[in-house]
Amino acid sequence: MFVAGQGPIDPKTGKMVGADIETQARLTLQNMKAIVEAAGFSLRDVVRVSVFLKNANDFQRMNDVYKTFFPEGPPVRTTVEAGFVAPGMLIEVDAIAYRE
Repeated sequence: MFVAGQGPIDPKTGKMVGADIETQARLTLQNMKAIVEAAGFSLRDVVRVSVFLKNANDFQRMNDVYKTFFPEGPPVRTTVEAGFVAPGMLIEVDAIAYRE
C-alpha cells in the first residue's frame, strides 16, 4: 500500500492545523495512520516512511513525536529538508505498508 503526501490537514475541516512542528507532526502521522488502518493495515505493516521537513532543525522534535507512533522496530525512514507551497506547512510524509 502506498500512502502519498500527508500533511497537517484536519480531515474534518480541510484546514492546516498547528504552528509548531510537534502539533503538525502528530496530526500528519495520525492522518497517515488513519489511511493505513482504513485499508486494513496497521502501523506495524509500514515498512518505509519519507519525512519532508521545512526546517531540518525540527528533526529532533519531529522524531520525538514519530517515536510515539513507531515505538518498537520503526520502519526504514528518509528525512529531508524541503520547501512547501502551502504557507505555514512544516512537515509532509509518505509511506509504504506491506503485508503478505
